[in-house]
Amino acid sequence: MLIDVKVPVLAESVAEASLMNWRRKPGDAVKRGDALIDIETDKVTLEVAAPSDGVLREIVKADGASVQSEEVIAKIETGAGAGAAKPAARPAQVPEQQSLPVTPAPAAGEARLSPAVRALLEEHKLEPAGITPTGPGGRLTKEDVLNHVRRHKTAAQPKPAAKAAEPVRSAPPAEPAEGSRPEPGTTREPAAAPAAAASGRAEERVPMTRLRRRAAERLLAAQRENAILTTFNEVNMQPVMDLRNRYKKEFEEAHGVRLGFMSFFTKAAVGALKKFPIVNASVDGEDIVYHGYFDIGIAVSAPRGLVVPIVRDADLLSFAGIEAKIRELGEKSRDGKLTIEELTGGTFTITNGGVFGSLVSTPILNPPQSAILGMHKIQERPVAENGQVIIRPMMYLALSYDHRIIDGREAVQFLVTIKDQIEDPARLVLQV
Repeated sequence: MLIDVKVPVLAESVAEASLMNWRRKPGDAVKRGDALIDIETDKVTLEVAAPSDGVLREIVKADGASVQSEEVIAKIETGAGAGAAKPAARPAQVPEQQSLPVTPAPAAGEARLSPAVRALLEEHKLEPAGITPTGPGGRLTKEDVLNHVRRHKTAAQPKPAAKAAEPVRSAPPAEPAEGSRPEPGTTREPAAAPAAAASGRAEERVPMTRLRRRAAERLLAAQRENAILTTFNEVNMQPVMDLRNRYKKEFEEAHGVRLGFMSFFTKAAVGALKKFPIVNASVDGEDIVYHGYFDIGIAVSAPRGLVVPIVRDADLLSFAGIEAKIRELGEKSRDGKLTIEELTGGTFTITNGGVFGSLVSTPILNPPQSAILGMHKIQERPVAENGQVIIRPMMYLALSYDHRIIDGREAVQFLVTIKDQIEDPARLVLQV
């Protein structure tokens, strides 16, 4: 009996998706729940699992194909006919290298190794930590291992000596210059044209992922359709840092999560949004939509690109609740497990470029939202207090806003409200 493997039901806002790399080949035995392939939409990456035990008889849609909701992408044979299953094909034999150099890789690549990958690692006496994984969720694939072996096999081969008496014009094509060779441990080998390889200026053309294309479209639309203006301020982080250092151990023991800065800024943003509802509003045609709830987007740099998961009803959450939710969404972002619902909506966004070392920036709006708060690196700077110059840990804040509905006065006062609450954390508790 043949069973169809279908694309999961996509959200109404998602017209189509792209297939990534098939993890099984026709003829492989599969069990119910086995991951077959990942499907990338412009918002999330979905995993398609085998609906039943059997044999993967046919792959209807190849890697990279565009698919729609509930479209058939493969067929699995179940029942008596599935007995003719063949084991997953082993990779081609590659001569063993005695001392292959390895490079460090993320710890995520060491988890969930398939039997084929384990066999290949044992065959070539390699450690998984020495190979950079490229599979979904940081998985190490057979191709990663084979590419690693192939690169070092090629690098170990001696170059042929040039013939002294042979004219230059009849000499064989020169080998690529050292600068054009991929470094050991890279995830792919550039397919450079011969002319580029000869000059040592290799190039590689890689299509954008669907998520990256969608992000590019939204960013361009935001700049084109909104009157974006940015206002800046700076905040003394010493009071929050002192409070955090004083209670972080007790906080973690009591709630099971670490006390970070994001909960303070989320609480401060909610307090400022309550004072200035227009910053929490959005434009719909010729109307202004005021939102009576506070769904705060937290920008996260995930492996596949920038995503903005939403902390729903942030005004109803405690500091611990906000920290727990942010940690949960961050883990899902790294593992590619975010759902469309967790990425949809949001009335205001916070982005923290400071984790990458950014000192100041002008964040771009996340439509249809009308404002976004940018946090930055904490840096000790001299400031004047009570007529004296004192060194304080300072952070620049940036608020980008849609000037069509938010006036400069409201934007500046909104940012000052956040500054006041961060510099006097008691205001966050008293809500003043």
